[in-house]
Amino acid sequence: MTQQDIARMTGVSQATVSLVLNGRGDGGVRIAPETRERVLEAIRATGYVADPVARRLAARHNRILGVFTYEPVFPAGTGDFYHPFLVGIEESAERLGCDLLLLTSAPVTGGRRRIFHDDNRLRLADGCVLLGRSLDRDELGRLVAEGHPFVSVGRRDDAGGPVPYVGADYATATAAVVRRALDAGHTRLAYAGQGVGPESHADRFAGYRDAVEAAGLPARHDSTDRAPAELLDTLLAAGVTAVLVEEYADGVALAAAARERGLTVPTDLSILALGDPTRPTSSDLEFTGFRIPRREMGWQAVEVLTGLLAEVPGTVTQRLLPCQPVDGASLAPPRP
Repeated sequence: MTQQDIARMTGVSQATVSLVLNGRGDGGVRIAPETRERVLEAIRATGYVADPVARRLAARHNRILGVFTYEPVFPAGTGDFYHPFLVGIEESAERLGCDLLLLTSAPVTGGRRRIFHDDNRLRLADGCVLLGRSLDRDELGRLVAEGHPFVSVGRRDDAGGPVPYVGADYATATAAVVRRALDAGHTRLAYAGQGVGPESHADRFAGYRDAVEAAGLPARHDSTDRAPAELLDTLLAAGVTAVLVEEYADGVALAAAARERGLTVPTDLSILALGDPTRPTSSDLEFTGFRIPRREMGWQAVEVLTGLLAEVPGTVTQRLLPCQPVDGASLAPPRP
């Protein structure tokens, strides 16, 4: 139950509900006694209890949270990937009675948006949630050094100090996928992707490397910076029977290349996907692997940010959430 729910039930604005809860008038504008009683009756009937963090924010801040994205989030190409993050952010902000300010005026330099520029409006918000597959290291360092309240969606390495974040536990999830392949009888595995760069890629590769080395196997790594058919040739020539793809779309392309050769997935090659699609793609094959808890990451990012703003004791500012295993249909024992 949120203030907005109470507002819908009583036919008033959320601001009116907030003013009634806080026992204040609206800058001299009188709230009618019958309106106040209607709101109070709805609060009693539903058992609504104001969030203590929301009360502390109301006392100290204007309850506007910024959302800054390093990549565009609304074009069709990436909208599906970012949408669950934004849903979680919106739901958590609504629960706390906060407004969201999408910071879109940042100029694009070298193909990337920049938080800090001559006309940045970062200070209009109490704090900011950052979204992006990779964040600018210099800007992260400046945010930390200047004490700007912010939280990153996704794990980030220190930048002159600890970076508050809510991320997915890619290392643990990827290691679990490796163990599934090993349990199915695979002993010739490969990792297809960057394996370096953004923390999300590095964490996946670290989980893969640690799991295969613990099994006494070599940690084979193949780049996806080439045609899928060429990558398929390389894997088959090396006798690889199961490949973990860093990017879902690369798995789809690899499966299509295999079909063109008359091969089948997973009978001739098992393909395991390490997360959700980050670029447009579609496939009739449900890949074995895991899903990223995107909605929960967005929700908890707001929770961490508001905890920092309200100075809530014990707020855990660096969180890794478990990924959801997907059985799928792209893993089978290797051919004898």
